Amino acid sequence: MKQIIDVKVKTRKAKFTECKTDMLVVGRFSDGEPDEVVQALDERLGGRIGQLAELGDFTGKPKTHAIVYGEGKIAANRVLLLGLGEQKKATLETLRRAAAAAANRAVELKVKRVSLALHRSFGDRLAAAALGRAMTEGVYLGSYRYDEYVSENGNGRLGALDVEIVDPDAARIKSLSPGVSAGAVIGQAQSYARTIVNRPANVINPPALAKVAQDLARGLKRVSCTIFDEKKLRTLGMGGILAVGSGSQSKPRLIVMKYTPARKPAKDLPTVALVGKAVTFDSGGISIKPAQDMDQMKFDKTGGIAVLATMQALAALELPVNVLGLIPSAENLPSGSSYRPGDIVTTYSGKTVEILNTDAEGRMILCDAIAYAAQQKCGVIIDIATLTGACVVALGTCKAGLMSNDENLVGALRKAADESGESVWHLPAGDEYAEEMKSKIADLKNAGSRWGGACTAASFLQQFVGEAKWAHLDIAGMDVFLKPTEYGCVGGTGFGVRLLTTYLMNLAKGK
Repeated sequence: MKQIIDVKVKTRKAKFTECKTDMLVVGRFSDGEPDEVVQALDERLGGRIGQLAELGDFTGKPKTHAIVYGEGKIAANRVLLLGLGEQKKATLETLRRAAAAAANRAVELKVKRVSLALHRSFGDRLAAAALGRAMTEGVYLGSYRYDEYVSENGNGRLGALDVEIVDPDAARIKSLSPGVSAGAVIGQAQSYARTIVNRPANVINPPALAKVAQDLARGLKRVSCTIFDEKKLRTLGMGGILAVGSGSQSKPRLIVMKYTPARKPAKDLPTVALVGKAVTFDSGGISIKPAQDMDQMKFDKTGGIAVLATMQALAALELPVNVLGLIPSAENLPSGSSYRPGDIVTTYSGKTVEILNTDAEGRMILCDAIAYAAQQKCGVIIDIATLTGACVVALGTCKAGLMSNDENLVGALRKAADESGESVWHLPAGDEYAEEMKSKIADLKNAGSRWGGACTAASFLQQFVGEAKWAHLDIAGMDVFLKPTEYGCVGGTGFGVRLLTTYLMNLAKGK
């Protein structure tokens, strides 16, 4: 298989007009005067940048760009000008998207070395480390291409992209560097997640995903990986996971990853459980889905892969937090051995569930893993899943749904969302929705009415958390790019890696 593009990001002290590079990248807001970097370049280029503005060819509006060639007047071969929009609306996400657009364009142009000076447009309004991290994450996002199985190279992309963040001020470079280092760890983890998510179901089934997790853990410090196979699941009584995987020849697994930091966590820090749904292919089972777009059901493992990649990131960052990563994995297929509508399943917690729809399978595998996390005395449980189409109806493809039993946890995740650029919206889940999930012939049923489906699904999961602080992230609609964006190619997004890692970073810092 072809290797995914190799991306490296570093910092370098350099004057902007004397920066020898294939492409120097600068930003321009649509209001106000150009910053001193653009002005200095424009002067050396004989006013050619200013001329673009006068002609209306480049005014700094969002998602616009222009290229000016150096022609020996500056050290860079070309200058890429990126529109940043209005200054008052600028955030870290503005910078992250600009860096992604630059990396995306670099891959298209087959540019080998890119030098970013985008941070200078933001001045001192945002912390330098945050700027460095946002740019670095953006580079990984924008440069990503999934082409492992494209056998014909032809006039294809380069195998590597070298990116540097440049500034003539050594003190500024020093302040950017910690963020660049963290951004590289997170960016690499998200690219890893996107690759595993994009792999098809004939490559990634539950046993294969378990091997991927084991292989990853072998290369990580302080991370162990234990696999519960079908026999172990039966012994433990994890009926939810077993039911969903009962129709497939590829038998289900529960992947248990444990991160124990070298540095002892603060006394008041809880053990955090991250629980990710990994249905490697979801046909709907007996309640089979329509044929159209069923190929996208390979993306139903996104939540589990986000947990896998987050474990990679937190180990590399050496965060002083105890984390338990749980990835229940099954393939939901129809066959003579599949679970059926009308069945009653006994879950790991002992609660019984009446099956009304075999396509409401995510909650069935999650409930066993969540109950296991509660039994392990995890103080915080966060589950992440492409759980309901109802969440897409409610929020579209712009935000993930966030439900919780603890307002402080909601606040912490919203803060992490703002910092990471992976947006969430707080939706309700509680007793009023739990009523909808009660069965007349079992403790619970796995599907409610058509109304408030994202909320009733979350309330179902809440029945298994015990006394833990719990949050549910419904990332349906956020798992796949249906068309190319500045964040790269069509396919898996790896959504959740930045969000969960940022939450853990903040937790470790006591924020």
